[in-house]
Amino acid sequence: MPLPRAFLSFDFDHDATSKILFAGQAKDDSPTPFAVQDWSSKTSLPQAQWEALIQKKINSCHMLIALIGTHMSTAGGVAKEIRMAKDQAVPCFGVYVNGATSTSTLPSGLSRTSVVAWDWKKIANMVDQCAGLGKNASVAGWRAL
Repeated sequence: MPLPRAFLSFDFDHDATSKILFAGQAKDDSPTPFAVQDWSSKTSLPQAQWEALIQKKINSCHMLIALIGTHMSTAGGVAKEIRMAKDQAVPCFGVYVNGATSTSTLPSGLSRTSVVAWDWKKIANMVDQCAGLGKNASVAGWRAL
């Protein structure tokens, strides 16, 4: 069975290194295996094109994981990606990175209870929960898509 796919949402200007580290560690360190691919847009696109491209990529994933850094108040793209995921019933959760904590600003659309520390047991628990949420619930977990 193929691994569940995760779309990583992150603040490109401040958390790109965390995204690379997270994606690399996910392969080896997570008790619940899942696939993280680079789904980001490779070029600067007009807004409408970017939204259509990202929406399609999010829809082909089983979950969206938002990397929550200390500059979320200026990361408008992260909030848009979370909204796109919710509009498509793609479950979302967040992981604190780069010194962010439970007092850090969250992007709109993400609740404090759905954000965990960068701890692979906690992240795996959230991944497991995503199997029964949103569009995954209606297709018996990860088997569809």
